Amino acid sequence: MPKTVEWKSTLNLPRTEFPMKANLPQNEPAILSQWETTRVYQRILQSREGAPVFVLHDGPPYANDNVHLGTATNKILKDFIVKSRTMMGYRAPYVPGWDCHGLPIEIKVDQDLRGRKATMSPVEIRRACREHASRFVELHRRDFKRLGIFGQWDDPYLTMSNQYEALIAETFLKFVEKGSVYRGLKPVYWCVFDETALAEAEVEYEDHTSPSIWVRYKLARRPASAAAKETAGRKQRRQHDVPSALQGREVFAITWTTTPWTLPASMALAFHPEFDYAAVETDQGLVYLVADQLREAVA
Repeated sequence: MPKTVEWKSTLNLPRTEFPMKANLPQNEPAILSQWETTRVYQRILQSREGAPVFVLHDGPPYANDNVHLGTATNKILKDFIVKSRTMMGYRAPYVPGWDCHGLPIEIKVDQDLRGRKATMSPVEIRRACREHASRFVELHRRDFKRLGIFGQWDDPYLTMSNQYEALIAETFLKFVEKGSVYRGLKPVYWCVFDETALAEAEVEYEDHTSPSIWVRYKLARRPASAAAKETAGRKQRRQHDVPSALQGREVFAITWTTTPWTLPASMALAFHPEFDYAAVETDQGLVYLVADQLREAVA
Protein backbone atom coordinates (compact mmCIF):
# COMPACT_ATOMS: atom_id res chain seq x y z
CA MET A 1 0.00 0.00 0.00
CA PRO A 2 1.39 3.45 -0.88
CA LYS A 3 2.04 5.68 2.08
CA THR A 4 -0.41 8.56 2.52
CA VAL A 5 1.33 11.90 1.95
CA GLU A 6 0.46 14.93 4.07
CA TRP A 7 0.73 17.48 1.29
CA LYS A 8 0.71 20.38 3.72
CA SER A 9 4.05 19.19 5.08
CA THR A 10 5.62 19.55 1.61
CA LEU A 11 5.03 23.33 1.56
CA ASN A 12 7.39 25.86 3.10
CA LEU A 13 4.82 27.99 4.88
CA PRO A 14 5.54 30.78 7.40
CA ARG A 15 5.12 29.84 11.05
CA THR A 16 3.16 31.97 13.50
CA GLU A 17 1.79 31.62 17.01
CA PHE A 18 -1.22 33.80 16.12
CA PRO A 19 -4.41 31.74 16.28
CA MET A 20 -5.98 31.08 12.90
CA LYS A 21 -9.51 31.26 14.29
CA ALA A 22 -11.20 34.53 15.23
CA ASN A 23 -13.37 32.67 17.73
CA LEU A 24 -16.28 34.96 16.82
CA PRO A 25 -19.01 33.04 18.67
CA GLN A 26 -17.31 34.06 21.93
CA ASN A 27 -15.55 37.31 20.95
CA GLU A 28 -18.40 39.06 19.13
CA PRO A 29 -20.86 39.04 22.09
CA ALA A 30 -18.05 40.19 24.38
CA ILE A 31 -17.18 43.13 22.11
CA LEU A 32 -20.81 44.17 21.72
CA SER A 33 -21.29 43.97 25.48
CA GLN A 34 -18.21 46.12 26.04
CA TRP A 35 -19.50 48.79 23.66
CA GLU A 36 -22.85 48.82 25.48
CA THR A 37 -21.29 48.89 28.96
CA THR A 38 -18.76 51.63 28.21
CA ARG A 39 -21.29 53.61 26.13
CA VAL A 40 -18.59 54.16 23.57
CA TYR A 41 -20.90 55.94 21.08
CA GLN A 42 -22.08 58.48 23.65
CA ARG A 43 -18.48 59.08 24.79
CA ILE A 44 -17.43 59.74 21.18
CA LEU A 45 -20.13 62.41 20.85
CA GLN A 46 -19.16 63.95 24.19
CA SER A 47 -15.54 64.17 23.06
CA ARG A 48 -16.70 66.23 20.07
CA GLU A 49 -18.89 68.61 22.08
CA GLY A 50 -18.76 72.08 20.52
CA ALA A 51 -17.14 70.84 17.29
CA PRO A 52 -18.65 71.57 13.85
CA VAL A 53 -21.63 69.30 13.22
CA PHE A 54 -21.84 66.83 10.35
CA VAL A 55 -25.22 65.12 9.88
CA LEU A 56 -25.94 62.27 7.49
CA HIS A 57 -29.66 62.13 6.70
CA ASP A 58 -30.11 58.41 6.19
CA GLY A 59 -32.86 57.15 3.92
CA PRO A 60 -34.49 54.45 6.06
CA PRO A 61 -34.79 50.81 5.01
CA TYR A 62 -38.18 49.10 4.90
CA ALA A 63 -38.93 47.06 8.01
CA ASN A 64 -40.38 44.26 5.94
CA ASP A 65 -37.79 41.46 5.93
CA ASN A 66 -34.41 40.33 7.23
CA VAL A 67 -31.25 42.30 6.51
CA HIS A 68 -29.74 41.23 3.19
CA LEU A 69 -26.46 42.02 1.44
CA GLY A 70 -27.78 45.25 -0.10
CA THR A 71 -29.14 46.51 3.21
CA ALA A 72 -25.87 45.70 4.99
CA THR A 73 -23.72 47.32 2.28
CA ASN A 74 -25.82 50.48 2.41
CA LYS A 75 -25.50 50.80 6.17
CA ILE A 76 -21.78 49.95 6.28
CA LEU A 77 -20.87 52.52 3.62
CA LYS A 78 -22.81 55.22 5.44
CA ASP A 79 -21.13 54.21 8.70
CA PHE A 80 -17.76 54.73 6.97
CA ILE A 81 -18.80 58.29 6.18
CA VAL A 82 -20.04 59.12 9.68
CA LYS A 83 -17.04 57.60 11.47
CA SER A 84 -14.54 59.21 9.07
CA ARG A 85 -16.09 62.62 9.74
CA THR A 86 -15.83 61.96 13.46
CA MET A 87 -12.13 61.17 13.04
CA MET A 88 -11.76 64.43 11.06
CA GLY A 89 -12.89 66.38 14.13
CA TYR A 90 -16.62 66.79 13.47
CA ARG A 91 -19.43 65.99 15.84
CA ALA A 92 -21.29 63.46 13.69
CA PRO A 93 -24.40 62.07 15.40
CA TYR A 94 -26.20 59.33 13.54
CA VAL A 95 -29.95 58.80 14.04
CA PRO A 96 -31.10 55.52 12.46
CA GLY A 97 -34.66 55.04 11.29
CA TRP A 98 -37.07 52.71 9.53
CA ASP A 99 -39.82 53.12 6.98
CA CYS A 100 -42.74 51.24 8.50
CA HIS A 101 -45.37 52.01 5.86
CA GLY A 102 -45.92 51.13 2.24
CA LEU A 103 -46.52 48.32 -0.16
CA PRO A 104 -43.41 46.19 0.64
CA ILE A 105 -44.67 45.60 4.18
CA GLU A 106 -48.25 45.03 3.06
CA ILE A 107 -47.16 42.42 0.51
CA LYS A 108 -45.19 40.50 3.16
CA VAL A 109 -48.16 40.60 5.53
CA ASP A 110 -50.45 39.37 2.73
CA GLN A 111 -48.13 36.39 2.23
CA ASP A 112 -48.36 35.59 5.94
CA LEU A 113 -52.13 36.07 6.24
CA ARG A 114 -53.08 34.30 3.00
CA GLY A 115 -56.81 33.59 2.98
CA ARG A 116 -57.33 34.99 6.48
CA LYS A 117 -57.03 38.54 5.15
CA ALA A 118 -60.46 38.30 3.49
CA THR A 119 -62.10 37.85 6.91
CA MET A 120 -60.19 40.70 8.62
CA SER A 121 -61.23 44.32 9.00
CA PRO A 122 -58.99 47.15 7.74
CA VAL A 123 -58.02 47.96 11.34
CA GLU A 124 -56.96 44.37 11.98
CA ILE A 125 -54.89 44.33 8.78
CA ARG A 126 -53.15 47.57 9.76
CA ARG A 127 -52.45 46.13 13.20
CA ALA A 128 -50.87 43.07 11.58
CA CYS A 129 -48.71 45.36 9.43
CA ARG A 130 -47.60 47.30 12.51
CA GLU A 131 -46.67 44.09 14.36
CA HIS A 132 -44.77 42.85 11.31
CA ALA A 133 -42.81 46.11 11.04
CA SER A 134 -42.05 46.17 14.77
CA ARG A 135 -40.63 42.65 14.64
CA PHE A 136 -38.24 43.45 11.82
CA VAL A 137 -37.19 46.77 13.34
CA GLU A 138 -35.84 44.75 16.27
CA LEU A 139 -34.14 42.21 13.99
CA HIS A 140 -32.56 44.98 11.90
CA ARG A 141 -31.36 46.81 15.00
CA ARG A 142 -29.72 43.65 16.31
CA ASP A 143 -27.97 42.92 13.00
CA PHE A 144 -26.82 46.51 12.42
CA LYS A 145 -25.21 46.53 15.87
CA ARG A 146 -23.46 43.26 15.03
CA LEU A 147 -22.09 44.92 11.89
CA GLY A 148 -20.35 47.43 14.15
CA ILE A 149 -22.47 50.41 13.13
CA PHE A 150 -22.58 53.16 15.77
CA GLY A 151 -25.72 55.22 16.20
CA GLN A 152 -28.59 56.28 18.40
CA TRP A 153 -30.08 52.79 18.52
CA ASP A 154 -32.05 53.38 21.72
CA ASP A 155 -34.05 56.24 20.19
CA PRO A 156 -34.44 55.79 16.42
CA TYR A 157 -37.17 57.35 14.33
CA LEU A 158 -40.01 55.15 13.09
CA THR A 159 -42.53 56.41 10.55
CA MET A 160 -45.26 54.55 12.45
CA SER A 161 -44.53 56.09 15.85
CA ASN A 162 -47.18 58.38 17.30
CA GLN A 163 -44.68 61.20 17.65
CA TYR A 164 -43.59 60.94 14.02
CA GLU A 165 -47.16 60.82 12.69
CA ALA A 166 -48.23 63.72 14.92
CA LEU A 167 -45.35 65.82 13.61
CA ILE A 168 -46.42 65.12 10.02
CA ALA A 169 -50.01 66.12 10.85
CA GLU A 170 -48.78 69.29 12.56
CA THR A 171 -46.60 70.24 9.58
CA PHE A 172 -49.46 69.60 7.15
CA LEU A 173 -51.74 71.81 9.27
CA LYS A 174 -49.21 74.64 8.99
CA PHE A 175 -49.36 74.36 5.21
CA VAL A 176 -53.17 74.47 5.39
CA GLU A 177 -53.11 77.59 7.58
CA LYS A 178 -50.78 79.32 5.12
CA GLY A 179 -53.14 78.53 2.24
CA SER A 180 -50.58 76.33 0.50
CA VAL A 181 -52.84 73.27 0.26
CA TYR A 182 -55.38 72.85 -2.50
CA ARG A 183 -57.43 70.01 -3.84
CA GLY A 184 -57.09 69.01 -7.46
CA LEU A 185 -56.77 66.14 -9.87
CA LYS A 186 -53.47 64.33 -10.40
CA PRO A 187 -52.79 60.99 -12.09
CA VAL A 188 -51.06 58.47 -9.84
CA TYR A 189 -49.74 54.96 -10.33
CA TRP A 190 -52.26 52.36 -9.14
CA CYS A 191 -51.76 48.71 -8.29
CA VAL A 192 -54.83 46.73 -9.36
CA PHE A 193 -53.72 43.73 -7.30
CA ASP A 194 -53.18 45.50 -3.96
CA GLU A 195 -55.72 48.25 -4.71
CA THR A 196 -53.43 51.04 -3.57
CA ALA A 197 -51.51 53.97 -4.97
CA LEU A 198 -47.87 53.39 -5.88
CA ALA A 199 -44.87 55.64 -5.53
CA GLU A 200 -42.82 55.95 -8.71
CA ALA A 201 -39.95 54.12 -7.01
CA GLU A 202 -42.27 51.15 -6.45
CA VAL A 203 -43.06 50.75 -10.15
CA GLU A 204 -41.07 48.05 -11.94
CA TYR A 205 -40.78 48.42 -15.69
CA GLU A 206 -40.38 45.74 -18.32
CA ASP A 207 -40.36 45.79 -22.11
CA HIS A 208 -43.81 45.28 -23.55
CA THR A 209 -45.08 45.29 -27.13
CA SER A 210 -48.67 46.44 -27.63
CA PRO A 211 -50.69 46.22 -30.83
CA SER A 212 -51.60 49.54 -32.39
CA ILE A 213 -55.27 49.93 -33.18
CA TRP A 214 -57.44 52.33 -35.16
CA VAL A 215 -60.73 53.46 -33.66
CA ARG A 216 -63.37 55.54 -35.35
CA TYR A 217 -65.76 57.82 -33.48
CA LYS A 218 -69.03 58.73 -35.12
CA LEU A 219 -70.15 62.32 -34.93
CA ALA A 220 -72.89 62.53 -32.35
CA ARG A 221 -74.90 64.89 -34.56
CA ARG A 222 -75.17 65.17 -38.31
CA PRO A 223 -72.97 67.96 -39.71
CA ALA A 224 -76.02 69.93 -40.82
CA SER A 225 -76.88 70.69 -37.18
CA ALA A 226 -73.33 71.70 -36.26
CA ALA A 227 -73.93 75.24 -37.53
CA ALA A 228 -76.17 76.07 -34.57
CA LYS A 229 -75.88 79.48 -33.00
CA GLU A 230 -73.92 79.88 -29.78
CA THR A 231 -74.91 82.47 -27.22
CA ALA A 232 -72.25 84.34 -25.22
CA GLY A 233 -73.91 87.07 -23.19
CA ARG A 234 -75.80 89.27 -25.63
CA LYS A 235 -73.45 88.57 -28.53
CA GLN A 236 -74.20 85.84 -31.00
CA ARG A 237 -71.88 84.36 -33.59
CA ARG A 238 -72.35 81.66 -36.21
CA GLN A 239 -70.21 78.52 -36.18
CA HIS A 240 -68.05 77.79 -39.24
CA ASP A 241 -70.30 76.74 -42.06
CA VAL A 242 -70.27 73.03 -42.76
CA PRO A 243 -69.53 72.20 -46.40
CA SER A 244 -72.72 71.25 -48.17
CA ALA A 245 -71.06 68.06 -49.39
CA LEU A 246 -70.95 66.72 -45.82
CA GLN A 247 -74.47 67.56 -44.80
CA GLY A 248 -76.46 64.45 -44.02
CA ARG A 249 -73.42 62.17 -44.40
CA GLU A 250 -72.10 59.57 -41.97
CA VAL A 251 -68.94 61.29 -40.64
CA PHE A 252 -66.31 59.72 -38.38
CA ALA A 253 -63.14 60.94 -36.67
CA ILE A 254 -60.24 58.48 -36.52
CA THR A 255 -57.82 57.85 -33.64
CA TRP A 256 -54.73 55.66 -33.52
CA THR A 257 -53.16 54.39 -30.29
CA THR A 258 -50.76 51.81 -28.86
CA THR A 259 -52.42 52.04 -25.44
CA PRO A 260 -55.87 50.57 -26.15
CA TRP A 261 -56.56 50.05 -22.45
CA THR A 262 -57.01 53.84 -22.11
CA LEU A 263 -59.89 53.97 -24.60
CA PRO A 264 -62.73 53.23 -22.14
CA ALA A 265 -61.79 56.40 -20.27
CA SER A 266 -61.60 58.63 -23.37
CA MET A 267 -63.79 61.72 -22.97
CA ALA A 268 -62.97 63.83 -26.02
CA LEU A 269 -60.92 64.11 -29.21
CA ALA A 270 -58.45 66.95 -29.74
CA PHE A 271 -57.83 68.66 -33.07
CA HIS A 272 -54.68 70.72 -33.59
CA PRO A 273 -55.54 74.37 -34.40
CA GLU A 274 -52.60 74.68 -36.82
CA PHE A 275 -53.22 71.47 -38.78
CA ASP A 276 -55.41 71.15 -41.87
CA TYR A 277 -57.95 68.35 -41.77
CA ALA A 278 -59.49 66.59 -44.72
CA ALA A 279 -62.83 64.85 -45.13
CA VAL A 280 -61.99 61.61 -46.97
CA GLU A 281 -64.68 59.42 -48.49
CA THR A 282 -64.18 55.65 -48.45
CA ASP A 283 -65.36 53.05 -50.93
CA GLN A 284 -68.25 52.33 -48.57
CA GLY A 285 -69.45 55.92 -48.81
CA LEU A 286 -68.35 56.85 -45.28
CA VAL A 287 -66.48 60.05 -44.50
CA TYR A 288 -63.42 60.12 -42.25
CA LEU A 289 -61.85 63.26 -40.78
CA VAL A 290 -58.05 62.93 -40.88
CA ALA A 291 -55.07 65.26 -40.82
CA ASP A 292 -54.44 66.27 -44.42
CA GLN A 293 -50.70 65.53 -44.22
CA LEU A 294 -51.45 61.99 -43.00
CA ARG A 295 -54.09 61.22 -45.61
CA GLU A 296 -51.86 58.85 -47.63
CA ALA A 297 -50.51 57.10 -44.54
CA VAL A 298 -54.03 56.53 -43.24
CA ALA A 299 -55.22 55.25 -46.59
